[in-house]
Amino acid sequence: MPGRTHFALAVMLMLGGAVAGSSAAEATPGRIARPLDATLRDANGKRVGVLRIEDEGPQATRITVSVWGLPAGYHGFHVHTTGTCDAKAVDPVTGSPFTSAGGHLDLDASGHHGDHSGDLPALLVGRNGTGRASFVTDRFRVSQLTDSDGSAVVIHALPDNYGNIPVRYTHPADVTGTTGADATTLKAGDTGNRIACGVVH
Repeated sequence: MPGRTHFALAVMLMLGGAVAGSSAAEATPGRIARPLDATLRDANGKRVGVLRIEDEGPQATRITVSVWGLPAGYHGFHVHTTGTCDAKAVDPVTGSPFTSAGGHLDLDASGHHGDHSGDLPALLVGRNGTGRASFVTDRFRVSQLTDSDGSAVVIHALPDNYGNIPVRYTHPADVTGTTGADATTLKAGDTGNRIACGVVH
């Protein structure tokens, strides 16, 4: 995986049916007593998934997600900075809903080269519209998602390229003077519109 991330036991499975929840974690050493949960909804308010975030050991966080009713293929999947999922908050340029969730969680201000704290592995959805993933990251702790304005999890329409643009695809120098990945790629990895959002609580 790109950047500083250590993803352990990453699992991407296409399922014939969705798992609609999971039991509360036991209060054991190294794990908080109450995990954080989110219900993912599309722009019409339809429930399309559930997610759980929990501490796993002193330096790791586990994310488990199940989705259904989504388009098949890989989807950008991120933690965003603000715990508000308002489908009516639409980007005036792209028409994407859920702009109320803010940008990607970026604790180290590292930019989107696969190093945003909130960058998660691409979520694979099967032909039947369902998908499930469980993985571990060392990029953030559960406590860092519960600041004054909260956090949200967002699923995007397209795969995430993590800002990884090979040299042969670089663009001419733009207003920033760069010749690499453009501003749109660096912002969100060309993942397209936000198709589902869930407030973490």
